[in-house]
Amino acid sequence: MPGVTPQPYDHDHENEITVFAKTNYRSQERKFGIRTDDRRKHVYIIGKTGMGKTTLIENFVLSDIHAGHGLCYIDPHGDTAQTMLDFIPANRINDVVYFNPSDVENPIGFNIFEVKDDRMKHLIASGLMGVFKKIWPDVWSPRMEYILMNTILALLDAPGSSLLGITRILVDDEYRRRVISLIQDPVVKTFWVKEFMSWQDKYRTEAIAPVQNKVGQFLSSRIIRNVVAQVKSTIDMRDIMDTRKIFLVNLSKGLIGEENMRLLGGMIITKLQMTVMERVDTPEKERQDFYLYVDEFQNFANESFASILSEARKYRLNLMIAHQYIEQMEEEIRAAVFGNVGSIVAFRVGAADATFMEQEFMPTFTPEDLVNLRKHDIYLKLMIDGAASEPFSASTLPPIGNRTGNMEKVIRVSRERYSRRRSTIEDKVVRWSGLAPGEDQENDAENDILSAAKEIGVSPDDLKQLQETSPAVKEVSRPESKKKKEANFQIPCIVCGEMQSLTFEPDWNKPWYCKNHLDMRGKTPLPAPAKVLTPTSQKPVEVQASSPVNSASAAPVTPATPADSVATASAVSAKAVPIPAERTAERTVERKVASQLRPAPARPKVVRRDDGGSSVKIGEHRPNKPTAVTKPASGEREEPGKDDVAGLSLSALKPHGDGKGSPKVDRSTPAVDQTKPGSKPKSESDSGRPDQKGTSDGPKPLDPGQTVKF
Repeated sequence: MPGVTPQPYDHDHENEITVFAKTNYRSQERKFGIRTDDRRKHVYIIGKTGMGKTTLIENFVLSDIHAGHGLCYIDPHGDTAQTMLDFIPANRINDVVYFNPSDVENPIGFNIFEVKDDRMKHLIASGLMGVFKKIWPDVWSPRMEYILMNTILALLDAPGSSLLGITRILVDDEYRRRVISLIQDPVVKTFWVKEFMSWQDKYRTEAIAPVQNKVGQFLSSRIIRNVVAQVKSTIDMRDIMDTRKIFLVNLSKGLIGEENMRLLGGMIITKLQMTVMERVDTPEKERQDFYLYVDEFQNFANESFASILSEARKYRLNLMIAHQYIEQMEEEIRAAVFGNVGSIVAFRVGAADATFMEQEFMPTFTPEDLVNLRKHDIYLKLMIDGAASEPFSASTLPPIGNRTGNMEKVIRVSRERYSRRRSTIEDKVVRWSGLAPGEDQENDAENDILSAAKEIGVSPDDLKQLQETSPAVKEVSRPESKKKKEANFQIPCIVCGEMQSLTFEPDWNKPWYCKNHLDMRGKTPLPAPAKVLTPTSQKPVEVQASSPVNSASAAPVTPATPADSVATASAVSAKAVPIPAERTAERTVERKVASQLRPAPARPKVVRRDDGGSSVKIGEHRPNKPTAVTKPASGEREEPGKDDVAGLSLSALKPHGDGKGSPKVDRSTPAVDQTKPGSKPKSESDSGRPDQKGTSDGPKPLDPGQTVKF
């Protein structure tokens, strides 16, 4: 990038000679090499496996490392890239960027969609399309290319996009709308707004299926996904090139798979091509030489590669490519290679390749000579001062350099500088996919809380104080997935009154049984219908009896302790019934803040009689209004309800009489025989009231204003 000044060379770089072979002309062994300017015209190596191609490349790489050059070595086998780590001198340890996708715990971020110059978007799109087309030739079609091109161009206009967006934009309507709103290219936007949205569901499913299948298969690998899904790349190609760093790419097909190796390698080469084109803003004399080594380059040879061979020289990107036989190259790539490379090095080749290469080495060497070369022997045409030499023979040098033992240190330093933890990346991918609440969602929830509080007239300071004093409000901002479930709800057993702690909100209109009395469900008489105030809503709720019952025979126990009975309804709400996290933040804040700010409602009063019994007025409870009570009869005294909670008198629910749970029955009121379920009320002669003929078994529901006596 402009303004970056790398450390100057300690030698004459322009006249530097890289020695790589020796010749025995006239029985005199002499080593020779190639000048810097001649290397800028690229080097092509061909030969059968095991003939010495990799050793030749290793010697070039080590020579450049010790000379202080910047380079990138893409190794589809992985062995050479890893071996190079053990030859790194101490003064260049900090220059190494070791890209190893198989290091699953420390993935390097590489996002090909990260673009700094809008002019490069179409270059990236076409390069990526070339990679996909080369990898999937059997399923490639014009329709697939059309959809994939518009998908890539759309995502390039959306900041923060990655390869994961290719499959998501095709099926996620909300994500697609968000991306469409950011598209700048009118042609691309027209495709998504008018064309794609007008497709019938059946046609759309059929059209996008090939893209989903192939790209989805690539992204389904966790190893690859953790590399390409990172929104922010941890490596800067421009910085690597301009500051002469050592970029070693280990794409071992045995560890990551052949298809993944080809896709990653193709994308790296496409990114390098884009970065090279960005050097147009730097004067040619100030551009640093950067050497690109690609072994088995046919795996990555696409349209971008042909463009690099023809244009890279003026941008100081110098290539050395190697492979085994010519048939591995497509016709277009073959023409680009032999039309642009300056130096050609041939190890032993097959008969078909020997016939093809004859036109490069004739009349000095024949096809028979090319197929009979010994190991490490080569025929070559070398660029010398800008001109190709006559073909001659030579032998490559044995491995040069000494091991430094810095492999572990180099890997550690590279991880610290360019890697991220796997768990961090996977957590971000999950949040991006919308499968779990993330930091952005938490921040949105907090903003919603502040907005809702403002609407009901609560200042931020008051809201903060409320959150500190109310556990229910504090729990709202925490994601449900990170919150440990606690027993936040309590309800009494309808038989014994034992409080039951629940992690979910029960149905307050239905009776609840503890474990000891679960078998009595449906058999135990229930209290008469009454309106009670639930802690959450502070509204009267009708509690219905599920079976005929006499008010004198029911003996349920209150759902609160005496200590809680003196608390206001809002305090009970904040303490006993926190709001579930899945409710919206606005409703949560409005309910909680209103609960804290509302004055405590007046409690009903209990009428005590001289005989030890009591009466309570059953009626609708309204906040801020005292509950009506019956006027004390003669001989009765009036006392405040000490045990009432939220408008319900506990004394109306507690058993009276002998203290052993046997209720004291007032014979002046109609009653139902407890030993005969469903029996009718007593006759008029017994109770002083007319017979209730024509009515269903059991007592009628108590009307508001009626007094229940115990």
